[in-house]
Amino acid sequence: MTTSPAPVPKAPASPRRGLIAAVCLGAVVLGGIALDTTVVHIGSESDVRQQAFAPDTYGQTEFPRIQAVVEERAVDGVTIAPEVMADKVAAAQKYGTASSTGAIMMVRVTGVVGEGKSGVYTLAVEGMPADIRVRVQTGPAINGTDLRDAPGDIAFGAFKNQIEYQDAGSAINRAMKAAVLDGIDTANLTGKTIEVTGAFRLVNPKNWMITPVRVTVK
Repeated sequence: MTTSPAPVPKAPASPRRGLIAAVCLGAVVLGGIALDTTVVHIGSESDVRQQAFAPDTYGQTEFPRIQAVVEERAVDGVTIAPEVMADKVAAAQKYGTASSTGAIMMVRVTGVVGEGKSGVYTLAVEGMPADIRVRVQTGPAINGTDLRDAPGDIAFGAFKNQIEYQDAGSAINRAMKAAVLDGIDTANLTGKTIEVTGAFRLVNPKNWMITPVRVTVK
């Protein structure tokens, strides 16, 4: 009868070996975290982007620059009106800022204020073709994103989502109202002559709704 040798019991694992394995595993995990981590320096551009978006701060910062851009690019409305009526695409390419929902045109007009409704006034501009209706919005609510889109360098990709992008446009409008319109008695403009520099979206060449960046009451 053959007797099998009894199995030799395994030596218990060395505590030192287990410690080394744990350290190695930890190093691998930390290395993976490091590869997936971006260092953000306080005050850097990345740091600013990670902060919560403050629309009104953004609007107050951006409006002076937008105002300067619109005033620099503004052309006489009466001068460009025939071109707009003849070929709005060509006029937009020549004078406007491209936009997916109609080019932003920057103009300067002087006219007599007509009747208003909800802060939107008609403007009778001498020399303007009779087919073109010119209006200017004075609030209290300033609608649209014409000022946001006028420079052509405020892109959707700079914001977290569509809500922030829309909020930026609204905040710019509020900043404009505070800087340009709050010092004017906009409830009693009918019959007065005003000079307006501003922007409008060229969708219908016969309908200009100007969002101002500067208004002077004559």
